[in-house]
Amino acid sequence: MTNTIDPTAGEQHPQAQPDPAAEDPQAATAAVQDWLDRFDRDLKAGDLDALRGLFAQDCYWRDFVAFTWNLTTLEGFDAIADMLTAQLPAIQPQGWQLAEPASGTAEEAEAWVDFSTAVGRGWAHLRLVNGKCWTLLTTLQELTGFEEKKGPKRELGVQHEITRGRTTWKEARAQRDAALGYEEQPYVLIIGGGQGGIGLAARLRRLGVPAIVVEKNERAGDSWRNRYKSLHLHDPVWYDHMPYLPFPDDWPVFPSKDKMGDWLEHYVDIMELDYWSGTECETAQFDEASGTWTVRVNRRGEEVELHPTQLVFALGVSGYPNIPHFEGAEDFTGWQGHSSEFTGDEDSFEGKRAVVIGSNNSAHDIAATLWEKGAEVTMIQRSSTHISRSDSLRELALGPLYSEEALAAGVTTEKADMLFASWPYRLLPGAQIPVYEEMKRRDADFYQALADAGFELDFGEDESGLFLKYLRRGSGYYIDVGASQLIIDGRIRLERGQVTKIAPDGVVVDGDRLIPADLIVYATGYGSMNAWLADLVSPEVADAVGKCWGYGSDTIRDPGPWEGELRNMWKPTNVEQLWIHGGNLHQSRHYSKYLALQLKAREQGIETPVYGLQESHHTR
Repeated sequence: MTNTIDPTAGEQHPQAQPDPAAEDPQAATAAVQDWLDRFDRDLKAGDLDALRGLFAQDCYWRDFVAFTWNLTTLEGFDAIADMLTAQLPAIQPQGWQLAEPASGTAEEAEAWVDFSTAVGRGWAHLRLVNGKCWTLLTTLQELTGFEEKKGPKRELGVQHEITRGRTTWKEARAQRDAALGYEEQPYVLIIGGGQGGIGLAARLRRLGVPAIVVEKNERAGDSWRNRYKSLHLHDPVWYDHMPYLPFPDDWPVFPSKDKMGDWLEHYVDIMELDYWSGTECETAQFDEASGTWTVRVNRRGEEVELHPTQLVFALGVSGYPNIPHFEGAEDFTGWQGHSSEFTGDEDSFEGKRAVVIGSNNSAHDIAATLWEKGAEVTMIQRSSTHISRSDSLRELALGPLYSEEALAAGVTTEKADMLFASWPYRLLPGAQIPVYEEMKRRDADFYQALADAGFELDFGEDESGLFLKYLRRGSGYYIDVGASQLIIDGRIRLERGQVTKIAPDGVVVDGDRLIPADLIVYATGYGSMNAWLADLVSPEVADAVGKCWGYGSDTIRDPGPWEGELRNMWKPTNVEQLWIHGGNLHQSRHYSKYLALQLKAREQGIETPVYGLQESHHTR
């Protein structure tokens, strides 16, 4: 994601990356430190009038846990003042200092900032425009007294005293594996052992929080291995690191699904996680008397009852597969199934007539796999789709933050994650529109060829492109890794329209067009994550949590009201001691830090006054 802002959004703010020739780091550093000194003074005094003078008229403060014990965005100083009035007595922020010299000029500066609160150490990103704060991101990085045991604080690992009965590392781990979940209860139970659950468990282990991950697949990484054979990561490797252990620097830009699965399995072992594979959660109920959950799981045929204090659902980005009910489907004579069931393991589909219903990522990948193995493939496009070419997306949208060039420029993964988060969602469309305008210009011939082939394209309702579609609805796009050319060339046949019914020998579109089929793949997406809660906990709990994902943009599949943060993700929900974790690899890595700190604070009995708990909207 670039740092360019649409100048029509709010005040006439200049671009956040000024011409390097005009930069004056010394003046920018002095201006930022002066602002920070006044900010520190006025916060300590609780002087809201003075603080108002430090912020631009259209200002944004995004906080991850440090001030609000929540993930929330405050828009305008009135909202900021309400938060400060409620939170300052408990938070007690202080020590605002530059972490490194600022960039920009005295009037238009950008800076990394260190600060502390009553309970921990914070890190912030600040943008000043005309000497006033335009955007501020504050994050809690660690809890004082409960820091990770790393670097100079690492454990010795051995007792340099010879005694009888000493246990080895292997013996100690075996003892822990045997006790946790039976003689001892985990403080946190994580349901779902994909990259999200694994990354969160790693952070909790580093913080000393007892946690178990339960995963129904036989091995860690199977959620990747079990997908269709041609699957590779669609996002580049720099964007996809796991916490603590980045991928080796010779890994391919787009690793295969099996390589990713193996990495996750090794990661579980290296990070010494308490990971129960082959284990399915059956029910979960909260016990008001004990203040803990009662969770029944089946662990490889053994019924086990767990009693965690905190319950985390880490089930990806979505809920159950969405399989539309089409009239006549039960009479279809060939194979049919959801994209999540399609593996492509067959050596050949030679001569098979395959219909793929859908036109997003999975639909394109599966259609290409079927064509590659000899099938006659038809894709049914039911609504418009955004397509970004992989190379263009990597260069224009992700390259400034996640690439070899970014690393060479000093943009570490940690800084990239913070910069990505530093743009409030209200401003994000303005930051993305120029990216996709350039993409349209650069790839004009490609888009024209798709249109000529009959493919219905879009760039989002407001032309803001792929990432906003992902945040708003988690669907509606394809990152092109070759399938589009098959459509352009006519090697994958394209049909546009609505599926009316399924015939015994094919798919009927718009009431009268029969598309012959020997197999049908429903690449029709997934439901909301809270559907899992309805089955595992109760419909009432699922509805109390409400819709997960989307931020209330009032666009297709992301109805209002405006929230400004992803609903229910990585933060307190309206059901005590129940949390939702997920997202892509980047989000799972970054936001697991804040979820882990919230859980650690509660384990230690630290006061966590939550500000701005979102309302529940849009039940299942």
